[in-house]
Amino acid sequence: MRSRLQEKYFAEVAPQLKARGGYDNIMQVPRLEKIVLSIGLGEATQDPKALESAEKDLGMISGQKPVTTRAKKSISAFKLRAGVPIGMMVTLRGKRMYDFFDRLVSVVLPRFRDFRGASRDSFDGRGNYNMGIREQIVFPEIDYDKVDKIRGLEVTIVTTAKNDDQARDLLELMGMPFRRA
Repeated sequence: MRSRLQEKYFAEVAPQLKARGGYDNIMQVPRLEKIVLSIGLGEATQDPKALESAEKDLGMISGQKPVTTRAKKSISAFKLRAGVPIGMMVTLRGKRMYDFFDRLVSVVLPRFRDFRGASRDSFDGRGNYNMGIREQIVFPEIDYDKVDKIRGLEVTIVTTAKNDDQARDLLELMGMPFRRA
């Protein structure tokens, strides 16, 4: 069973992108591949409870269990050793990815104070979009009273687009509210 946004992609967005881009085959049309949510926890080296709290929050936001990320190198200036847990991440694909993107665009982004649109400059040159969210409490799943500390998270939207313009067209047609240029 497809989500509402998946239906919109196949019914409206893909045909429009195919006509705009002059693609021969519908499989050449850019689409969402995955969405990666990650939280960096620098304080996890001193406070092990921070990992549990972030895992609970990220699990509620994404709907699946997060994976612990570990330090690759030792850095003495940060009092960090290789292998120490320093973050959490979740990779969403398929229906969960479309459901999360739909919630992000229609519920979460409008809840930001003084929101004027997402930045048009956050593409990486290969058709992927990165966005930072300063507070996890903008997600409706998070109960404000049970939050021990306000943390930010990084949202990376990975597409099959070859360049930033194709990805921007895809995300715009999917409903991403970009700032006016």
